[in-house]
Amino acid sequence: MSEPYKRPSWDEYFMEVMHALAKRATCDRGRTACVVVKDRQIVVSGYVGSPPGLPHCDEAGHLLKKLTHEDGHETTHCMRTIHAEQNAICQAAKRGVSIDGATIYCKLAPCRTCSMLLIAAGIKRVVAEYRYQAGGEGEDMLKAAGVAVEYIHDEPLDYGK
Repeated sequence: MSEPYKRPSWDEYFMEVMHALAKRATCDRGRTACVVVKDRQIVVSGYVGSPPGLPHCDEAGHLLKKLTHEDGHETTHCMRTIHAEQNAICQAAKRGVSIDGATIYCKLAPCRTCSMLLIAAGIKRVVAEYRYQAGGEGEDMLKAAGVAVEYIHDEPLDYGK
């Protein structure tokens, strides 16, 4: 006899949707996406990709820049793309959808810039599958602003770049 069907929790369900969206991402540095949810309903989504009409990393390669931090360590970032969270906020603005009080489900914890935008947009909860490899500042900022931050896996995603 087979096991009875077990429905996914809401968090599991929205993370599965995020994984489907990530397949549309056009930068292989994480192939990230996000889903913004209010009252258990998806209100907007986003994935990493270039602005409309501009070349994507998958087509033109990465536009990498190095950032030197105060402590001297360097990180490399692709500047060709808009982050998934930024795309979701833009989609909400274009469609006149409020994301104030919403939860965002992400593949990676938001970077510093995305964290600032999410705070300003009124996001109250972040559920991230993984920590972002350069995400300490953003995660600290979210917590300082009273945004709940939860991780499915409590380690950074190593996307080998």
